[in-house]
Amino acid sequence: MIMKGRAISPGYAEGEAITYGGAFSFLGGVDGKTGNFNVRDGNIAEKVFLFPNGKGSTVGSYVVYDLKVQGHAPLALVNRSAETIVTTGAVISSVPMVDNIDVSLVRDGDTVAVDGNRGYVEIKNVKTYSTVSAVLECGGKVLLLRRPEDAHSFPGKWSLVSGRVEPGENPAEAARREIEEETGIKVGFPDASQTHFYVREGDVVWNVHPFLYKVSSDKVELNSENTDFVWVDRGKVSCDGLVDGVERIVKNF
Repeated sequence: MIMKGRAISPGYAEGEAITYGGAFSFLGGVDGKTGNFNVRDGNIAEKVFLFPNGKGSTVGSYVVYDLKVQGHAPLALVNRSAETIVTTGAVISSVPMVDNIDVSLVRDGDTVAVDGNRGYVEIKNVKTYSTVSAVLECGGKVLLLRRPEDAHSFPGKWSLVSGRVEPGENPAEAARREIEEETGIKVGFPDASQTHFYVREGDVVWNVHPFLYKVSSDKVELNSENTDFVWVDRGKVSCDGLVDGVERIVKNF
């Protein structure tokens, strides 16, 4: 999977990913003499370090440089949103850096390539598929479908009407086909759509295209792809048993 971000510090690097889920301060967050983390297990040396954004004292820039001098610098830095401390540290240490990247899609141990000259980041060990996720709304309620326990993706979870975009289809065509196949409901053009987004599941990244269809009947005829269905009040679509991204889609329509 290749993502286009913003080039911050030039250079190219490829290696094993190590991640941190929150704002990171190099001052206090890592030992500049050894590369050992103080805020999680592991060592930063010779790895691609991905985290949302930096924080803390401007001394953090010099911690990055100290890591470089000591031979324990990261191969590259990748952020969702770069700030001055990390940017300065990357530049003075000649560490490739890119931002405007969805770092939540990367897992520890992934093989990641970073092109700090052109602003590209590639996760080399994942497959990417385009999928649709359609909200069917009837009388203020939203249709949820229960996936089988042996489903290849998100087994046992509750989802919207969803499925892969087949070769030769556009997402709206795929959504219309999936709705009829999975529910027996025929729809036309969508009432609304959202910008696509990505969801990671194991070694697969789903490129999700959301749509909204307002229907007049709540009659559903399930096929074998799902085991159960329920119409839920729009405001109650929130639980741990949902496929990733469902709550986000419903809230944004």
